[in-house]
Amino acid sequence: MEYVIEMLNIRKEFPGIVANDNITVQLKKGEIHALLGENGAGKSTLMNVLFGLYQPEAGEIRVNGEKVKITNPNVANNLGIGMVHQHFMLVEPFTVTQNIILGSEPKGKFGSVNIKEAEKEIREISDRYGLKVDPSAKIRDISVGMQQRVEILKTLYRGAEVLIFDEPTAVLTPQEINELMDIMRSLVKEGKSIILITHKLKEIMEVCDRCTVIRKGKGIGTVVVKDTNPDELASLMVGREVNFKTDKKPAEPKEVVLHIEDLFVQDVRKIDLVKGLNLDVRAGEIVGIAGVDGNGQSELIEAITGLRKSRSGKIMLNDKNITNLSPRNVTKSGLGHIPQDRHKYGLVLDYPIGANMVLQTYYQKPFSKVSVLNYKEIYKKAKELIEEYDVRTPSEYTPARALSGGNQQKAIIGREIDRSPDLLIAAQPTRGLDVGAIEFIHKKLIEERDKGKAILLVSFELDEIMNVSDRIAVMFDGKIVANLTPTETNEQELGLLMAGSTINGAGDSNDIK
Repeated sequence: MEYVIEMLNIRKEFPGIVANDNITVQLKKGEIHALLGENGAGKSTLMNVLFGLYQPEAGEIRVNGEKVKITNPNVANNLGIGMVHQHFMLVEPFTVTQNIILGSEPKGKFGSVNIKEAEKEIREISDRYGLKVDPSAKIRDISVGMQQRVEILKTLYRGAEVLIFDEPTAVLTPQEINELMDIMRSLVKEGKSIILITHKLKEIMEVCDRCTVIRKGKGIGTVVVKDTNPDELASLMVGREVNFKTDKKPAEPKEVVLHIEDLFVQDVRKIDLVKGLNLDVRAGEIVGIAGVDGNGQSELIEAITGLRKSRSGKIMLNDKNITNLSPRNVTKSGLGHIPQDRHKYGLVLDYPIGANMVLQTYYQKPFSKVSVLNYKEIYKKAKELIEEYDVRTPSEYTPARALSGGNQQKAIIGREIDRSPDLLIAAQPTRGLDVGAIEFIHKKLIEERDKGKAILLVSFELDEIMNVSDRIAVMFDGKIVANLTPTETNEQELGLLMAGSTINGAGDSNDIK
């Protein structure tokens, strides 16, 4: 059997950690090959070696049977290897075409860039693979799912025969995930080969041919997907049995903790994206907000947490009006926030992970006395949280940006839950987490609920909304359009409501009490 890519006995080390310990992955032509592992297992590191971003300490890489040395991404591109990164590498004010040709611009007469010719070629590639991308659109004006298609187009424009997808569905809605799966199938039909880094077992079962499992930097083995099942894959990944259904007793809601009344919030263009929204969340319950991205969820969360001004309306926390207070004053009023964008709002990436663990409390005792920081207490607390939340890091002094996305997320969740706030807003709390970590985080959210805390969960993962929520508020076009009980609905009904359909009159309520 000839493989298009062979990574044989790859070893990659960083100070204090062996990220890849003698791992072998072999990719067949025309297959979708999953790379599965926990957060920090070494999946992205291994693919960064293949793409030339890192150099391995040992092992060899072969492309179509020939041994190669991939010293940088340009070498990888020349060998027909393209990578779609988890965090997109796009220039927002530029058009789709400008982003795609950046660094390999087609030259016209007198050395000028031939944009029209590039647009024509990009449109042809887009049509061929069913990507449906407008080459003249600006990046800042298109959805996250469409931006990802631009990244895919960028690799195809450069002639990629092998595509690496790094957690491609982490930021996509359910509909966009289905569309991406169709795109991947059309790519392999055209003879491309794909390596898919993912935590999502459902996606592996649906679209992949084979799966290589990595655990704590070591290769556990490769299995044929049709001969396995999600339970077996989960056990291989985390080394134990995983419970996919969260055990919880029925909620016992008490007094209203969060009360939102007739709230209007604008986006940066001064357009209302939250439109007269009403919402109550009580102590001792988890209210899940289900909705397609772009229907005002982000603006709603930012208004509650003080990150964005409300145009009008009222936000009450424990009977105190917190409308348009600063983020610190909102936090001091009893709110915890797991933000959906961990890099923008959750972490100071160049600070040590230990310092990040006290960002909400550093000015309080025992971490500070008369405006002087007590680093001994800060790093002592950080070490406790790192152990409790299984944050995989060489030490509490490691810069936050050096951790994997999933471990960054666990650090934020540990920091926010540890303060045990009266209201916890959890926005995409398990984005980028593996099944073992998801199980752990869901248990933590339910523990907080059972302590009498109010939790507002915002997630694009419908199975998470169904599994964890006690009540579901469906958000469409800036309003709550339905109030449902998880046991009395299903993903199909939720999907229709999220798209704006009315079911037996349920889609016409903006009040959830």
